Amino acid sequence: MATFTTRDGTTLFYKDWGDGPVISFSHGWPLSADAWDPQVFHLASHGFRCIAHDRRGHGRSSQPWGGNDMDTYADDLAQLFEHLDVKDVMMVGHSTGGGEVARYIGRHGTSRVSRAVLMGAVPPIMVQTPDNPGGLPLSVFDGFREAYLADRAQFFLDVASGPFFGFNRPGAKVSQGQIRSWWEQGMQSGFKNAYDCIKAFSETDFTEDLRKFDVPTLIIHGDDDQIVPIDAAARRSVELVPNATLKVYPGGSHSLGDTSREQLNADLLAFARS
Repeated sequence: MATFTTRDGTTLFYKDWGDGPVISFSHGWPLSADAWDPQVFHLASHGFRCIAHDRRGHGRSSQPWGGNDMDTYADDLAQLFEHLDVKDVMMVGHSTGGGEVARYIGRHGTSRVSRAVLMGAVPPIMVQTPDNPGGLPLSVFDGFREAYLADRAQFFLDVASGPFFGFNRPGAKVSQGQIRSWWEQGMQSGFKNAYDCIKAFSETDFTEDLRKFDVPTLIIHGDDDQIVPIDAAARRSVELVPNATLKVYPGGSHSLGDTSREQLNADLLAFARS
């Protein structure tokens, strides 16, 4: 099991599969690197070196009391890149992981980065503010926290069974396996870490980070994403990232890596080879 210890003593687990140009994967809340396995396997099988880590407080990484914020997540990833001495990395981030990619570029630049992919990503900011009237009201995230504290296991089951994969839509093909996998990954996360991360992914403003992107960027989003609605996320992000390309998956859920797996795998491979 590959691990790395950050400067503040946090141990991060990571997968390092394949050989070739490097692609990194940052997962969503409250999951782990396992959420990316279909994409990591596909791209590593096509000549790429794929690195996917468990964010601090998630998966097999340690569960520190502090540092559950976007700045620290980005700094952890920067230290991992330095430890592995990787360059020309294509960074891929889903949901909260998309925020991690944005904050990494905002804080650390693109000296080690060749291109970026934001998929179902939380930037520029999820919560409703005077500058972001199309965001979700803070009461939505307060509701998340309330449900989390009341019965975390049931809350995770409800999210996975419904809006995350779009299994609450009429005619949806429900996969109990995907629900169980999501739930088990979520339950691996540290209790406080995942709680704190709700604030991190919903209230962090990535606007200035996005403006600092200077590498080819692909923004992928499902237009039926019930977790991160497309209008306040991808459609705004593409206006902020210089020369970004937006690819919309019609009817696509929040979890495109599962519900639109073949299309996403093909799109990531094509972008990596471009």
